[in-house]
Amino acid sequence: MPDALIDALTLFTSRRPGESPYATGVPGLTILRSETARMPNLLVYRPVLCAVAQGSKTATFGERRVDYEAGQALVVGVDTPALGEVTQASPSEPFLGAIVELDVALLHDVMSSMEPRPRPAPDDEPAAAMIRIDGPVADAVTRLVQLADTPAAIPILQPAIMRELAAWMLMGPQGGVLARLAASHATPGRVIGAIRVLRDRFAEPVRIEELASLAQLSTSAFHRQFKQVTSMTPLQYQKQLRLHEARRLMLADASSAEAAAYAVGYESPSQFSREYARMFGSPPRRDVTNLRSSASV
Repeated sequence: MPDALIDALTLFTSRRPGESPYATGVPGLTILRSETARMPNLLVYRPVLCAVAQGSKTATFGERRVDYEAGQALVVGVDTPALGEVTQASPSEPFLGAIVELDVALLHDVMSSMEPRPRPAPDDEPAAAMIRIDGPVADAVTRLVQLADTPAAIPILQPAIMRELAAWMLMGPQGGVLARLAASHATPGRVIGAIRVLRDRFAEPVRIEELASLAQLSTSAFHRQFKQVTSMTPLQYQKQLRLHEARRLMLADASSAEAAAYAVGYESPSQFSREYARMFGSPPRRDVTNLRSSASV
């Protein structure tokens, strides 16, 4: 792992109390730091590059687990719920990482100017992949992190760095995953389009047959391709989105467990409580209480 990225992340986090995630003034950039390994936490990955400079991390998408460590990054090309876990960290060598959100319109614009253009990955190729980050990709991420401490330079330099990062990634080994994401800006692929419908309507009762029809696939073919892309079934995908949003409502908006359950589409609070405990390890009220207690320490 290039020392420059470790140094930039160490400098940024040394000036901020507490642990991550740290929001920055750089659009789309979040910085991560942890001195201890952390239990799995349900996240919803937007299209992102998750780079690790020090330590290691795991992301679990349904039945598929992706391990990545210093010098590697997770590239996610579709909005996908997953369990994220810091697996290696210590006070002397804390976990350090950076999350860069990928702008689909920018990717499309950069890809349109490339010759030859990268070939988009097939619709049924997994949406998440691990890549090595070194050379120009690591350099671009480093410069984004360094920008966080120079607010006046952000609007001048950030757009150019993001464009450069997009170009290097499209030309890299996982360029096909990003090319598929870029192409979806103009014309979403059949499965990608259905995933976006389910993402936007997760609180509604959505029939698999309806999604399959949108994807112009048979129900069985749609089910198979959906799972190949997200590593989970459509119902598992919907359930994880519902539980993630319910947790957010209870934490951020102080919603009751019952109100959160109904807001995300559950008809039975008892079923919601069972599935919530299965996902997060504790019933809703206890989980939220523990999270608030941890945050106040």
